[in-house]
Amino acid sequence: MDDDGWDGAEGREVLRRAERATRWGWAAIAGVTGLLGFALVALVAGLLLAAAAMGYVVISMTS
Repeated sequence: MDDDGWDGAEGREVLRRAERATRWGWAAIAGVTGLLGFALVALVAGLLLAAAAMGYVVISMTS
């Protein structure tokens, strides 16, 4: 019999806690990725609006 210092119940508890920590970790990664994606889309939209506004100003000044 291999006795590594873990009994069945203790080992299951350690695995359960590790799986829960892993789920929380992946949820955090997904949340941060989503926020960064949203920020990137907002940045691109803002830059496009700024470019359109500058184009409008240039056209209105030359007309």
